[in-house]
Amino acid sequence: MSLPPRSQDIALDLLRDMVRIRRLEERAGELYGEGKIRGFLHLYIGEEAVAVGVLHALAANDAVVATYREHGHALIKGVPMKAIMAEMYGHQEGCSRGRGGSMHLFDATTRFFGGNAIVAGGLPLTVGLALAERMQGGSRLSACFFGEGAMAEGAFHESINLAALWQLPMLFCCENNLYAMGTALDRSQSQTDLCVKASAYKVDTRSVDGMDVIAVYEAARDAVEHIRAGRGPFFLEFRTYRFRAHSMFDPQLYRDKDEVEQWKTHGPIHTYSAQLKAEGLLDEPGFLAILAQVDAEVEAAVTYAESGSLEPLEDLSRDVYTPRAAP
Repeated sequence: MSLPPRSQDIALDLLRDMVRIRRLEERAGELYGEGKIRGFLHLYIGEEAVAVGVLHALAANDAVVATYREHGHALIKGVPMKAIMAEMYGHQEGCSRGRGGSMHLFDATTRFFGGNAIVAGGLPLTVGLALAERMQGGSRLSACFFGEGAMAEGAFHESINLAALWQLPMLFCCENNLYAMGTALDRSQSQTDLCVKASAYKVDTRSVDGMDVIAVYEAARDAVEHIRAGRGPFFLEFRTYRFRAHSMFDPQLYRDKDEVEQWKTHGPIHTYSAQLKAEGLLDEPGFLAILAQVDAEVEAAVTYAESGSLEPLEDLSRDVYTPRAAP
């Protein structure tokens, strides 16, 4: 572990944020089972190190676009947990006024531009954000998270080609959890070395252990420095694994249970907290204090969501259709 500057506060911030994502996700799963959260729900459990490591390397005013598995990204980007929970409840107090639900979290104030339910759909949007920044002479970069399944889509190839051609300030973050929706990578793509695929567009690449939050942070930090120096976009592959099904409807028949259990032994929270304890930066009472603090935040978010309200019927057409003004 070589996180610079090496301080206990930074180390514990990374751990605390991974725990915040984990407990938010676990509670959301429970609430879904109770019928309080409806529609689709895609949990990020097991992949927390990717969102935390990358977002800690970005600046607060950088833009982020994610997939439908985006609760953790939104949370660490700065969207309040209570606004996320209220959105999953479909209440107007949510970050998207209850209209987006789990897959469409959005918050312009933190520059979190979705939550996108279409596979690879966020990539062209991120190209647009990066292009706008370039045209306006700004210094902010735009980061896009997507799964390895998105790399089989034309939108990925079009996006990375334009980003390279125009040398846009864009960070490609591929969360390779091996199965896309439910098909193993080697059964769906002939080239399974994702960095080779990305480098075909003359983009610098790096493959990272996505279960190691420090490795993720350091790789993202280096990529961000590369982009800010005006050297063009960067592609990062994070080798990670989701411990839960693709969605709450997924019976998980495509992977062996023993494989899941084996990956859990490399869980990012478990391994990182053990490292911190070995280095004397954390003890068990300190870890339990973090859990208690996070659980209080989660329950406060649930209380906020429970006390929320549905959007009035008369408002449902607002922002949907605007008639043309009379000539």
